[in-house]
Amino acid sequence: MLKKVADVIRGLSADGVQEANSGHPGLPLGCADIGAVLYGEVMKYDPEAPKWADRDRFVLSAGHGSMLVYSLLHLSGYDLSLEDLRNFRQLDSKTPGHPEYGHTEGVETTTGPLGQGFANAVGMAIAEKMMAERYNTEEDKIVDHYTYTLTGDGGMMEGIVYEAASLAGHLGLGKLIAIYDDNDISIGGSTDITFTEDVPARFRAQGWHVVDGVDGHDFESIKAAIDEGKQTTDKPTLIVAKTAIGFGAPTMEGLSAAHGSPLGEEEIKGMKEKLGLPVDEKFYVSDEVKDFFAQRRSELKKERKAWEDKFNKWAEANPELKNSWDQADSLELPSDFRKMIEELEIDAPIASRSSSGAALTKIVDEVDYLVGGSADLAPSNKTYQDKYGEIQKGEFSGRNFRFGVREHAMAAIANGISLHGGLRPYVATFLVFSDYMRNAIRMSALMNQPVVYVLTHDSVYVGEDGPTHQPVEHTESLRLIPNLTVLRPADEEETKAAWVQAMERTDGPTVLILTRQNLPHIEKDNAADIYKGGYVVKGPQDADVVLIASGSELSLAVETAELLGQEDKSVRIVSVPERRLFTAQGQDYINEVLGSKDSLRVAMEIGVGQGWYQFLREGDHLVSIDTFGASGPGAEVADKFGFTAKKVAKEIMNKL
Repeated sequence: MLKKVADVIRGLSADGVQEANSGHPGLPLGCADIGAVLYGEVMKYDPEAPKWADRDRFVLSAGHGSMLVYSLLHLSGYDLSLEDLRNFRQLDSKTPGHPEYGHTEGVETTTGPLGQGFANAVGMAIAEKMMAERYNTEEDKIVDHYTYTLTGDGGMMEGIVYEAASLAGHLGLGKLIAIYDDNDISIGGSTDITFTEDVPARFRAQGWHVVDGVDGHDFESIKAAIDEGKQTTDKPTLIVAKTAIGFGAPTMEGLSAAHGSPLGEEEIKGMKEKLGLPVDEKFYVSDEVKDFFAQRRSELKKERKAWEDKFNKWAEANPELKNSWDQADSLELPSDFRKMIEELEIDAPIASRSSSGAALTKIVDEVDYLVGGSADLAPSNKTYQDKYGEIQKGEFSGRNFRFGVREHAMAAIANGISLHGGLRPYVATFLVFSDYMRNAIRMSALMNQPVVYVLTHDSVYVGEDGPTHQPVEHTESLRLIPNLTVLRPADEEETKAAWVQAMERTDGPTVLILTRQNLPHIEKDNAADIYKGGYVVKGPQDADVVLIASGSELSLAVETAELLGQEDKSVRIVSVPERRLFTAQGQDYINEVLGSKDSLRVAMEIGVGQGWYQFLREGDHLVSIDTFGASGPGAEVADKFGFTAKKVAKEIMNKL
């Protein structure tokens, strides 16, 4: 029966790509047998309850082969019709070119950038272990599921896979099963031209159990490999499945030409004839396959119902655990959360990384589903929580992650933890290393995942480590990512507010840009407006000069205003910790904050500052840095680039 399922998958996939005249038929044809085993016999899921908490997760890391998962979801009974398959890669269809989380029922994560999905799967498997540790009792095991991911040769070449696999092996994630579609083909041709390493040996060295030499077109071989993986409880499992790309295509099987282009009508007819499918019928699903999955759905529904009965019994016996489960599931905050954080006493001057650490410690005490860690920089990022244990092999009850020097994987793993549900992650590194995480941060924003990114050591004030470690363009580049909140607080008060905003936001990620150097407390006339993204710190509506700044430059603005006051110039100081939020308040509010039309507006950013021009007019002034930094004490480097009150005030007086 599984062969009939697999061949129907091949027909649907080839027809979908051909209908769109766009797509990647090679992987769906080559991995149809693997998909048939997973959805037809192995995995635990219920299309009637696609968000069932204890379902198995499947991540198609090789997201270009999306017609495989779409075909499987349709056959399994998810809300994906044949008409949806016919609309593959069409505008506003449920079947986009690469799987998109939240767009297609049954898709667990957005994949396509190679390796991201693999690392997401590692995060999901970590979350399963943590949730099991938190909520399972001796009487009831309510968290008990597997995470499966499918990746190919291209994914195996990506550094993020190496990083994520390394951490997965270190943690002994026994319920993570990765299947390697080992077909020896990449876009450029045979992998011999670029990729000749011993992948099984690499994974064994990383602490994985490896099932090698599996025939990816033999159902019993695939099932036996998965069973062996399930029997291995102290290590993640890699199944190396030898497949033929474009399996079944009469002239293109095994060729790189099958990877990323439609097969063509004649090739598809030849394939269908070879597989015993109706040659002239597109998007064919036999009654036998329909009946098979109808029976499968009935069995899976019973399994899900039995779990729900067990869950209800567990909830009745463990009301405190159930309350914790519900709060985590909805990301509920304490009713007085904002007030609690605002009233936290933090002495200034203090680096915003340190005030962030104080706020985070309080939040972790109050929000027990918040977990996180750093890329081997916890002492510098101020993110380690001393009162709570670490996540390590055999110990998943803690709250602290040791991600190691693995920024690429760290952010993508955080996405996986968030996508799994039941936990909310934060991760931390230096701002300059956000480039390593950029794709995963972008994926957080694309998938609306509320991951918090703590990025410390802002700007050239980093000092002696020099231009390699001094972020100049990073803040501005992060602000360009849609749906990403980028908060750059100016003192301990704004830092506390930034954490409040980060925690209150549940529909997307938040970045906190924090300093290493101390920042003074800034007295504010309109502190209640902090949450609007931009607000008047002090100064009259009709000021001669409006100083606009964020982060460390706000205290510089205060010093500059004092010098300008000695020149009989009135000054309004405006803080803009989050530009996108500020602009969202509307033009009337922006005009009210930025003051008189006759004033000179001066924006200050100790880095690339082009984005500030949206608030400036002809004749206004921007103080910024458009080159790399320099090695030396931070204050001296800032002076070198003109960021002292005396120099800025002089520039302004020259403009006036």
